[in-house]
Amino acid sequence: MARQLLQQCLECEAWTLATTCPSCGSKAQAAAPLKWSPEDHRASIRRKMYNVESPEWAANLATLPSLDQMKESQLALEEE
Repeated sequence: MARQLLQQCLECEAWTLATTCPSCGSKAQAAAPLKWSPEDHRASIRRKMYNVESPEWAANLATLPSLDQMKESQLALEEE
């Protein structure tokens, strides 16, 4: 079951409580984002669960290329 009960169909925009639309049978998604609060009392539990303090977690995060690499790739695209 979805983390949020109210779902909306991506195709016909019908409202449902299921993840598939009863009208057209296509996929439904959460109608609104989950609520978040800065005073989240479970944040420390989630940090422990995902082990975000470990160096391995930080090393696996996506990184952007350097500014020089982005400039070089842009120049190469413009030359083509």
